[in-house]
Amino acid sequence: NLQEHSVVLVRGGRVKDLPGVKYHVVRGSLDSAGVEKRNKSRSKYGAKRPKKEGATS
Repeated sequence: NLQEHSVVLVRGGRVKDLPGVKYHVVRGSLDSAGVEKRNKSRSKYGAKRPKKEGATS
C-alpha cells in the first residue's frame, strides 16, 4: 500500500494507548488506499458506497 516516498494526508487525533502518536492518516486520499468491503463508517475509511445487488440499468 504505502512505500517510502508515498504522499499521505494527515489529520489530528491522538491515540491514548500510544505515547507520541498524535496524528492519523486519512485513508482513501492521495497515495493511501481505502478499506475494502467496509460498510459501516465508510467515510472514515475511504470506502466507496457499495453497488446495489440486482440493479438493472
